[in-house]
Amino acid sequence: MTSFFAVTDNDDILALQPRLTADDAGVRRIALIDLADLEEPDGLLWLVERLAEDPAEEVRAEAARLLEAWEDEPVVEALCQALTDPSPAVQAAAAQSLSLLKTEAAGRVILPWTAHAETGVRIAAFRALRELRFSGAASAAIQALNDADASVRREAVGVLGWLKQLDALPALARLASDDPDTEVRRAATGALGLASDAEVLPALRQALQDQAWQVREEAATTLGKVGHTDAGPALIEALADDYWQVRLRATRSLGRLKYVAALDALIDTLGHRISNLRKEAALALGELNDRGAVAALQAAQDDGDPEVRKAVRIALSQLQ
Repeated sequence: MTSFFAVTDNDDILALQPRLTADDAGVRRIALIDLADLEEPDGLLWLVERLAEDPAEEVRAEAARLLEAWEDEPVVEALCQALTDPSPAVQAAAAQSLSLLKTEAAGRVILPWTAHAETGVRIAAFRALRELRFSGAASAAIQALNDADASVRREAVGVLGWLKQLDALPALARLASDDPDTEVRRAATGALGLASDAEVLPALRQALQDQAWQVREEAATTLGKVGHTDAGPALIEALADDYWQVRLRATRSLGRLKYVAALDALIDTLGHRISNLRKEAALALGELNDRGAVAALQAAQDDGDPEVRKAVRIALSQLQ
């Protein structure tokens, strides 16, 4: 551990040498924190070396955490390599530091790791690229939609969503309908909100019938984002879903679409036993801009929930 100190003339770093090379791992770990606080390039070299070579996992993990503020290519490469460390703690610390990087140059270093043989490495690489919004990751993410591991597919969906890759919509629609993993279907359903035309409506309608309520909830939300009134009938049907969470999102989307044909169904929802649903129904009725909702809203002015009463006042003000 002494060769590094033979070539540095930084007095602050040399003063830390006895602790940085101590036999006690706890002492070395605290010394690394003090070294990082110096923010000296020479110290960066030692952090990278400790990440790769220190025998104690707690020291390697600390080095990975401390390197989060540096985006030099050798540092990014070292963090990627640390994703293969035998210690889960080191892997997690390296993945977290990679997810905080912001430069395109870092994305170019991380990208090849999306094809690594280890599942955890692929997951961490895609997660980091998602946060970077690195456009060069689109092709790898589309390919990863066929990955054998559901978590990798889910992260790839996230990358494509952040990058707004419209050419990936057919593949995302397939996942939303057919993927065996609930979370992948949910993520793909949400990513279909990239669309601005009716192309994705069949897949979203199918997702609104999914066996998992989380997917149905996401579909109800996304149908509102896509913004096509052709989604209205399916959303009205969703107001009868067994799960109130799905009903709430459907209610909100019907208001967002200003789907006047939902007037009667929304008035019925205004009397639901769950106050959150009554609140959303009131707000949606205001968005419809249909005077036919006035009487029902006036009758709800004395609702027992103050949030519902506030929503009713807002809706009535919109219909004045």
